[in-house]
Amino acid sequence: MWAHPHEVEHDAQTQLRNAAALPWVAGVRAMPDIHTGYGVPVGSVVAMRQAVSPSAVGVDIGCGMMAVKTNITLTDLPDDLGPMRAAIEGTVPVGRAGNDGTAPVIKNEQKIQSDFDTLFSGFRDLRASNLSGLEGRALSQCGSLGSGNHFIEVTVDGDDIVWLMLHSGSRNIGKEIADRHIATAKALSHNIEADLPDADLAVFLGGTPEMDDYVHDLYWAQDFAMLNRRIMMATVKRAFASFFDAVTWQREINCHHNYVSIESHGQGADREELVITRKGAISAQSGQYGLIPGSMGTGSFVVKGLGNPASYCSASHGAGRKMSRAKAKKLFSVEDLAAQTAGVECRKDQGVVDEIPGAYKDLNEVIKAQMDLVEVEARLTTLLCVKG
Repeated sequence: MWAHPHEVEHDAQTQLRNAAALPWVAGVRAMPDIHTGYGVPVGSVVAMRQAVSPSAVGVDIGCGMMAVKTNITLTDLPDDLGPMRAAIEGTVPVGRAGNDGTAPVIKNEQKIQSDFDTLFSGFRDLRASNLSGLEGRALSQCGSLGSGNHFIEVTVDGDDIVWLMLHSGSRNIGKEIADRHIATAKALSHNIEADLPDADLAVFLGGTPEMDDYVHDLYWAQDFAMLNRRIMMATVKRAFASFFDAVTWQREINCHHNYVSIESHGQGADREELVITRKGAISAQSGQYGLIPGSMGTGSFVVKGLGNPASYCSASHGAGRKMSRAKAKKLFSVEDLAAQTAGVECRKDQGVVDEIPGAYKDLNEVIKAQMDLVEVEARLTTLLCVKG
């Protein structure tokens, strides 16, 4: 664990123990942003032998972060960022919305167009049941933000260089794929006979048609999520660039934090191939860049992995919630939200009170707790935040 046990909710600790007790599990790791989820906590890494739990992956398959460094500096930005936020909100669909048809930017980006066509050429081959009527919505939502903790931000690093950043996943199609496979897993005889401590820990087993079908659809949804972020970022770039005479784009980082990867871990004769599920965790292989965001207005970190085998080469995916959305809505007001996001161009209304910084753990402490997993490359301060 990279979290102090006394700071981890009882339910999250129970979920860790339940997952670790499964006969297919090789190991479970708890990141410092850990909090209660479905089946396993958000902020956990589960390594299985020839098995995978679709509930542990969750319904937002491939959710993750993307960031782009620009050549724009803090002094280049307009004093009033309201028009910039309006421009982004006017071009990127937020909440449950999608594009009218497909994202307009696709036809102007040759590589994105090619990858988009390739991805959707495989839609009819998805193996989950009754997805055919959802293709139109999936097409329109590829390049849209969603709601909850998803966001688009304009940030600045310690050298006053501006970065664009966003957080989103596989939208409704990822949820539909996950829901169908989760229902299939829960009905399998080996899960029923195993008397699982939690039905959300139902697994598919390697070498079975059900596992093959899930992994096939899972990888498609992960590719959708990655492409969704690329399309959105291309759209945000155009909106951002309209405020400047000349913008160039520097480093880009695009990483999942809700996903499955087949990896080899262990030393020497003990090295083995494992099915790694990172549920609210990023890959932190040696030298690999990653993004660890906070809540709206509290900034983010650009990090580089240290390849620590003790964590299955993983790190946290963010600050992590310290209370539920329902509790946050009861505890905090719109006035609290305005105070905690002072100086940030963002929504300050009842609809996003559950995303208030006070509902999340202290990002600096979360980073400090995992300095053996990552090294900090840049601290990003939020200037503008778009929420769904």
